[in-house]
Amino acid sequence: MKYIMFVVLIITLISCRKRLDGFLFNNSAISVYQLDEYSGETSLDLPDGYDVPLTSIYEFQYKIDDQGEQLDVHARYVGDTSTIDEDTIILYCHGNRDHMDYYWSRQKLLSHLGQFGRYGVLMFDYPGYGLSQGEPSEANMYSSTAGMLRWLKDKGLTSERLVMYGFSLGSAPVCDVTSTISYPLRPRKIILEAPFASSEVMVQDASVVAMPGSFFTDADINNADKVKLSDAPLLWMHGIDDNFLSIDTHGSVVYDRHNGPWKRGERVEGADHEGVPVFMGLAEYNASILDFITTPN
Repeated sequence: MKYIMFVVLIITLISCRKRLDGFLFNNSAISVYQLDEYSGETSLDLPDGYDVPLTSIYEFQYKIDDQGEQLDVHARYVGDTSTIDEDTIILYCHGNRDHMDYYWSRQKLLSHLGQFGRYGVLMFDYPGYGLSQGEPSEANMYSSTAGMLRWLKDKGLTSERLVMYGFSLGSAPVCDVTSTISYPLRPRKIILEAPFASSEVMVQDASVVAMPGSFFTDADINNADKVKLSDAPLLWMHGIDDNFLSIDTHGSVVYDRHNGPWKRGERVEGADHEGVPVFMGLAEYNASILDFITTPN
C-alpha cells in the first residue's frame, strides 16, 4: 500500500513539473503571422490611432545554433532598416505565451513613443514560438537574443543606441544580456515590466509541494542575481494586483537588487500581469518610457 501511494505521489509530481514548465514556456506554433488580421486573444486591446504603415514593417528570419541544430528564428522590425546605424532601437523581448501576433499591439504602441517612427522597435519569437523552429529552452532563448543583437550590430547599431525591454519571461534575456559581456551588444538602458525574480521563486509560488525548483523545471533563471551586475539605468513597471508574478516576491526583489547608476519604479494601482499600459493610461505609459529613454545617463 505504501509503495502504491509512493508511485502515485511521483506521478503527481512529474505531472506538476510539466504544468509548472508551462509557466515559463507557454508557447504556440502557427502557420502564418497575421498582424492586424490576427483574430485571437492579444496582450493589449489598442484603440485607433496607433496604426503602423505596412511599408514600415519588415519581417525576416535568422539562424541560430541550438546544440548543433540550425534553427530559423523569426523577427519583426517596425521602422526604417536603412537607418538602424543612426537610430535608437528598442529590442522588445516578449512574455511566455503564444507568439509575436499576441504582442503586436504592444510593439505598435512602442512605435508611437513621442511620434511614430522616432524609435525603431524590434521583436522576435523564441524557438518554438510562432514560426520560430525548435523547442523552447533557457539556452536557446538566450541564443536567439544573441542572434538578434548580432543582426542589429551588423546593421550598424551600437550599444549606446540600444534599449532593451523585457516583459515577464522577456526579463530573463534582458537581465542576461545586461549582466554578461559575451553578447554582441549591451543595452544603454533596460526596461523591465512584470519581471520575475527567479525560476526557483516562480516554482515555489506556484507549487504547494516543498521541494526544490530544480525538480519541477530544468530552467535555472535568476534575474534578481543577474540584475545586480547591470550597469544600465532601469525602468521597472509592475502591476500591484499581478497574481501571476507577485510584485512582492518578484518585481520588487529585482528592482531592489539593481545596482546600476540610477533607476525608476512604477507600481501601478489596479493592474494585473498584463494590465500596466491600460491602468497607467496609454499616453502616460508612453510618456514615462519616453522620459526614461531621453533622460541622460
